[in-house]
Amino acid sequence: MKLNPGWLLLLSISAGVWSVPIDRNGGNQEPKEEVQEENMDTGLYYDRYLREVIEVLETDPHFREKLQTANTEDIKNGRLSKELDLVGHHVRTRLDELKRQEVSRLRMLLKAKLDSTNTQSLQMDHTSLLKQFEHLDPHNQNTFEAKDLELLISTATKDLENYDAERHEEFKRYEMLKEHERREYLKGLDQEKREKEEKRMQELKEKHRQHPKVNAPGSVAQLREVWEETDGLDPQEFNPKTFFKLHDTNEDGVLDEQELEALFTKELEKVYDPKNEEDDMMEMEEERLRMREHVMKNVDTNKDRLVSLEEFLRSTEKREFNNPREWETLDTKPVYTEDELQRFEAELRDKEEELKRRAETLRQEQELLNERGKALEAQKREYQQAVLEMSQRQKEQQAADGQPPAGPNGELQFQPQTHEPEDKEAKAPVEHEADAPNHLEVEPPQNLPSHT
Repeated sequence: MKLNPGWLLLLSISAGVWSVPIDRNGGNQEPKEEVQEENMDTGLYYDRYLREVIEVLETDPHFREKLQTANTEDIKNGRLSKELDLVGHHVRTRLDELKRQEVSRLRMLLKAKLDSTNTQSLQMDHTSLLKQFEHLDPHNQNTFEAKDLELLISTATKDLENYDAERHEEFKRYEMLKEHERREYLKGLDQEKREKEEKRMQELKEKHRQHPKVNAPGSVAQLREVWEETDGLDPQEFNPKTFFKLHDTNEDGVLDEQELEALFTKELEKVYDPKNEEDDMMEMEEERLRMREHVMKNVDTNKDRLVSLEEFLRSTEKREFNNPREWETLDTKPVYTEDELQRFEAELRDKEEELKRRAETLRQEQELLNERGKALEAQKREYQQAVLEMSQRQKEQQAADGQPPAGPNGELQFQPQTHEPEDKEAKAPVEHEADAPNHLEVEPPQNLPSHT
């Protein structure tokens, strides 16, 4: 999505919300459909929050109207922030939700940072910690107020102004690291291989320098080349006003930084080819940034990071437009001094020593944990053996006392008693005798012989 000119005056970023095309021919024509463009990251750590806030504010007709008529000073001095009190309720509700989400995200970042440094955070004061983030009000973490918009605007303005300088510094460190690694690599070779490799590297460097002449960005020669090779038009019919309209791709009446950088592709292709070993694409992006800064310095007279049609046409009337100085590419002079490289290498050594110390500390802690683990394992085995021996002694004691044996947890284990079978034959007579009165018949006594 595309930011409208009001936000571009401040942020100079080419994506984020829908833009309103400028009606160049009055109000008789039907409005053109809005075109969705590719998002371009500002590089700010709160980029998503910034874009979502702008997108929500753009949905309010009153705020949108005020934004269209606002200038740079209205935005920077906070007057635009006061219009927040007049936006619709649904817009304020959505802004409140966005702020709570951002506060939650920052809290997670803080917790991760504290955890990584082993800082105790059981009683962490989130309000105090959130103060280090300048793009929102840390004292009010639930609602989005005019102060939040003012802080967001001022912080984004400051950060974007410093963004290019940070990119240059990052590139310088990249180049110094590359040189450091090259020297370390050569140190590891024997003399014969080192000389051979140094010769090869020098040949690649010379090959990179053999490129066609690069036109100064923003000069008539550079623009005519784009007019002919990119636009496919007759260079003899070059017209600055027509050129401006052709490359104002979103038709918002200004050339932003991304639209300007797109004009330098042809010049950069003369120097850099991703297929060539000697060409570094990181250097190409640094060259593109330098070209854009050069044009902005000479053309952007009001320093709003945008080029209006009036500024563009006025620049074509300058002497430098037709007779510019020769453009010096990055390969003409180093981006760092030997002293800067020495300090950078010392910094790398300090970081390497610190990493070694931390690695040694972690190794010792790991060994200590292993020793503790072994000791705990030995104690566990001793405990298990003692339990087994105690259980065995209890069983032996209970057997001696005639008590039921005990289980593994000391519970008594009763066994069912077994009775030996009685001798059925021995019982039979007893049963017969018991039954005898019921079965035997007694005969009366007979006369016995008498004795005289």
